Amino acid sequence: MDLGGLTIGMREGVIVLITLVVAYIVIVLWRMLALRRRASVAVPEVVAPPPVATASVSSETLVPPVAEPVRPAPPADSSDQRPGRSSEQFERQRLEQEVFQLRDEVDTLRGELSALRQDMLREFAHLQAAQAVSPIYGDAMQMAVAGYDPAVIAERCGIARAEAELVVALAKSQEP
Repeated sequence: MDLGGLTIGMREGVIVLITLVVAYIVIVLWRMLALRRRASVAVPEVVAPPPVATASVSSETLVPPVAEPVRPAPPADSSDQRPGRSSEQFERQRLEQEVFQLRDEVDTLRGELSALRQDMLREFAHLQAAQAVSPIYGDAMQMAVAGYDPAVIAERCGIARAEAELVVALAKSQEP
């Protein structure tokens, strides 16, 4: 690639990408250390109730349990609060809000994954049905699974209409 007299090859591009990733990791580690220094004050640990496993759409798999977040009770005596306490509370509330949002996104992704899993299993069943048929009738079976009429299947695959009707009946009998 030539940019204004500067030639950038694959090697230089990879080096730039590695440099950017390393810089990103350093920035993230620096922010984590800053958060750890701010969180040096002991925070009471909040225990969530035990999670309940819920069955996903497929009866073979279980969706991992999701624990509902528990908000800590406000301190009873506010007279011993330090001046920096409000910023710590603000930061904690912001982090809790991010955790809630991430959990919602994970739940959404689990639903989408479940739907994709069902689609994949359906496609797999169709492929198995097509492979179970003689190779001569493989194309006819794929067309039957796709919903073509027996007349169209017979014409395109060069088989008798009665054979095409049998293939369509076989495809319908194997549908979930």
